[in-house]
Amino acid sequence: MEKFIEKKVLYTYQTDRFGNIRPLILMNELQAMADNHAESLGFGRSYCIEHGIAWVVTHYLVDIIEMPREGEGLTFITWPSGHGPLKATRDFEIRGADNRLMVVATSQWIMIDIAKRCPVKLSETLRDWETITERALNREFEKFPDFQTQHEHIFKCRYDDVDVNQHINNAVYAVWATESVGFEFRNQHKLKAIELNFKKEVGPTEQQVTVDVNINGMISRHKIRTSETEHANIICKWEENS
Repeated sequence: MEKFIEKKVLYTYQTDRFGNIRPLILMNELQAMADNHAESLGFGRSYCIEHGIAWVVTHYLVDIIEMPREGEGLTFITWPSGHGPLKATRDFEIRGADNRLMVVATSQWIMIDIAKRCPVKLSETLRDWETITERALNREFEKFPDFQTQHEHIFKCRYDDVDVNQHINNAVYAVWATESVGFEFRNQHKLKAIELNFKKEVGPTEQQVTVDVNINGMISRHKIRTSETEHANIICKWEENS
């Protein structure tokens, strides 16, 4: 088993007004790396379509040491770091042109039966596969603490937010969280970490979602919901723009 590596350069449309990678792009790139590696190992999208199953991410924990920026040659690295009967973990690194470490992340995944929309045992669905026990981010996937809502932010669910799995793409949740802090806060701060716990998919016909927000210093907490149904909890950590 070897780590999966791809070389990429960020373009202007993938970065914000300061030239830093957009949260949407960051999360989509991690997803793409996971998809590409799983496909190369024989249990990716093609295998899943054939067997009526799908990989679903339940957690992302992402620490940003240095923001990837427009124009720099980047190395994206991923590998499966562990698995059990129901859950698997996958880790990530993003390195700069001089190999300096810029982003570290870990994620947790389950596999579901598409028709029944319920988890299946990995041990009964996939052949055993190798893992690399090294961790990019050695953290546990813990329950997120509840919080007192300070304000609500309403987002429309766009047609282009829906992916081929027929739900709102996971990367959009990061956009909802980081946009819900408001323009002034976002303009004065940059993201240092984002932690996502996905609970229930948002379907393609939902008209809007509500984001409950609490900002305490350099930490913002977010609850994504439709009416009383909770779809995700997100924690963002920030630092002031220099």
